[in-house]
Amino acid sequence: MRQQRASSLRAHLGTSIHASTAAFDQAKLSGAPISANEAADVFVETFYNAEQDVDYKDPKLTLPQAEIIGLTLHARYCAEIAPLMNFESVEMPLAPLDIDCGDNLVIRLTGTMDRARVVRTGARGKVIADLKTGGRLITEGVVNIKARAAQLGTYQILSEHTDGEQTAGAQIMALQTTTTTQVGVSRVFDAKKMMFGTEQAPGLIEMAAKIFKIGLFTPNPQSVLCDKKYCGRWDSCQYHD
Repeated sequence: MRQQRASSLRAHLGTSIHASTAAFDQAKLSGAPISANEAADVFVETFYNAEQDVDYKDPKLTLPQAEIIGLTLHARYCAEIAPLMNFESVEMPLAPLDIDCGDNLVIRLTGTMDRARVVRTGARGKVIADLKTGGRLITEGVVNIKARAAQLGTYQILSEHTDGEQTAGAQIMALQTTTTTQVGVSRVFDAKKMMFGTEQAPGLIEMAAKIFKIGLFTPNPQSVLCDKKYCGRWDSCQYHD
């Protein structure tokens, strides 16, 4: 049986930040707000009591440094980003959606927005705001949205399917886990368009359907998705370990 790979220290740092910021936002949404310091206790609890294996060895980051970065970003999020947002959902459960691609091929989209929140933006409607942690998220004060459309587009589609309300777009709430501890919010962008495509170019769902139909999958053993748990062709693939 293949063992699940241990989470890295930086990934676990992100998990802990997500837990504490979600606790802060959910408390306010529930009508019983807590302070940033009280929510920080959730960060510490999650950080030092991991529910999964964590490889704490990082040549560029010590455990005390990671804790300082996490608590700093948590505090900045609560003071600088959360007050700008009118959240109406935190970690929204999503109903599965079946997309009929023809030729008896159905693609099912599933998921939970465990790191995203629904924001009410007045006349524009609701926006899917996804909290991202990591390095190189912000360049010259601008939040990078590159390579984010597929995930956020799926969130938009499933959110609309779940409650029947159209989304106005998506945006990134960025917490950069480097020593500079920068934070920022991206512009609102339409991530759903990449999923469905246009008359001139196919979307990712159509492209995925074509790949499934012809059975041509490019092997990538280094991907975290190269695992029996995730890959439907695992048993017949010769390229993994």
